Amino acid sequence: MADENEDDEEPAVELGEGEPVDGAPLARIASRLHWPIQKSEIVRKVGDETVRTPDGPRDLTDVLADVEETYFDSRQEFTRNVREVVGTGPVPTADE
Repeated sequence: MADENEDDEEPAVELGEGEPVDGAPLARIASRLHWPIQKSEIVRKVGDETVRTPDGPRDLTDVLADVEETYFDSRQEFTRNVREVVGTGPVPTADE
């Protein structure tokens, strides 16, 4: 059984200091959707979101314009297609 004082303890992972990163992680955006889904429906529901990329924040609508697929069977398929466009790697912070 969990200890009642658990909420008062320090976080298990120490958070770093520094400026926040603009945009939302792709996984967070994808988690708000239900699959399967059409690209046009993604644009309608969350197209105004800004996604974090290795090249800096980008509007999801602009990213999806470069994705050839028009229908995604799963969240994995969606994220794979978006990452093919934006790339993978470290996301720059404001002071980089």
